[in-house]
Amino acid sequence: MTLEEYFKDKPRGAKSDLATALGISRTWLALIINHLREPSAVLCTQIEQLTEGSVTRADLRPDLFGKIR
Repeated sequence: MTLEEYFKDKPRGAKSDLATALGISRTWLALIINHLREPSAVLCTQIEQLTEGSVTRADLRPDLFGKIR
């Protein structure tokens, strides 16, 4: 699942909450969501944890983590 798909059914402010929990700006998160920037390996792992596995690190960076089977 992509971050864009993850946020489709989330309430208003969910993106801001995730950005705050990750310690990044809302702008940086928007760049990641829109595939204009790639998150670091550490950030991918944090996103996977905070989304409770809905968005995996392999979804975010298949070049680093490959697809998990």
